[in-house]
Amino acid sequence: MKNYVMAISLSLITFTGIVLPPIANAEELNPSEVQTPDYAKWGKLAMKETKAKYPQADIIDYLHEGSKKKGNKKVEIFKLWLKQDNKEFGVFVNIEFDPKTEEVASITFKETDR
Repeated sequence: MKNYVMAISLSLITFTGIVLPPIANAEELNPSEVQTPDYAKWGKLAMKETKAKYPQADIIDYLHEGSKKKGNKKVEIFKLWLKQDNKEFGVFVNIEFDPKTEEVASITFKETDR
């Protein structure tokens, strides 16, 4: 991929005089420049509580589905994919909390086969 970008850059310089800025590799990024998403704290809680509810299952995938307002509360929505024995299934985890105090009001779980 890097060679491909280099070839395009050289072509642009040769034919148009346009110079592209270098593309940083993930290894070159300064950790202080990488921002942690706002939902990360809630994702950790979702995984912790899911592991407590399904102690025999392994969490094999994680997805932040989004967030929504619910009155004066906020709800972070996650979908975790679990494997227990030979069965795989999804669990939607909704974490409802007060955005000002970050106090958790409720955590709900709903299993799905998709």
